[in-house]
Amino acid sequence: MTFQPKVELFAHLKSIFEQASSNPQNPWYILAAVSFCAGNEPQAVAELFKYVLTQTGDNHEERLLLARKFRDAILKAGMTCGYSKAINSTIALHEVTPVDLIDTKPIRNVYTPMEDQEKHGRVLFRNTYGETADTVQNLLDTVYPDLGFFSNTVAYGFVYGFTEILSPLETSYVLIASLITTDTPRQINWHLDGARRNGATLAEVKAVRQIVIEAAQAAGVHWKNTVPEVKET
Repeated sequence: MTFQPKVELFAHLKSIFEQASSNPQNPWYILAAVSFCAGNEPQAVAELFKYVLTQTGDNHEERLLLARKFRDAILKAGMTCGYSKAINSTIALHEVTPVDLIDTKPIRNVYTPMEDQEKHGRVLFRNTYGETADTVQNLLDTVYPDLGFFSNTVAYGFVYGFTEILSPLETSYVLIASLITTDTPRQINWHLDGARRNGATLAEVKAVRQIVIEAAQAAGVHWKNTVPEVKET
């Protein structure tokens, strides 16, 4: 049976963050969209977008930013949940997006030299991983040097490093949502910590974790592993 999320679920997910934080930038819909995408429910991503768009008002710039946040969250999530899922969710989004909110050319600078992408990626990587950055980078370089290069240059440089639509913190939330839904505890721990380094409070990260778990459960996701808790320190 196809999963069709209800308005009541959306309201509940939104309320989880509201109860934990007074921050007006509530990321609940980014988290839910990524979780639905990673859970292979692209039609749910489209339903969520239609709902949030009705709550946004008539200002074109605000509506365009919302549409871009959805698209970029799915693009960034594809690095960890799989690009076939990201493609299908983006197609589903496109089918319900008003014409005036559709981009017709890349919003990233696609001609930035590779060396500059690598330098840019290292900055975001270090900001996200903090004192563990060298350890993680050395691990990637050791197991497969091409993986270490790809992580710095393509993932953190070109994909995650574009923060004009989704901030570094929102990008951390994208990664948390994708990683929790796809059941990868090692990386979940990395990015729960990364969200704190990128500015989230302890209560906010706990709320983010809970939103993702409940969105994923609603979409029928089951875990083999226990989802890591947020560290109290």
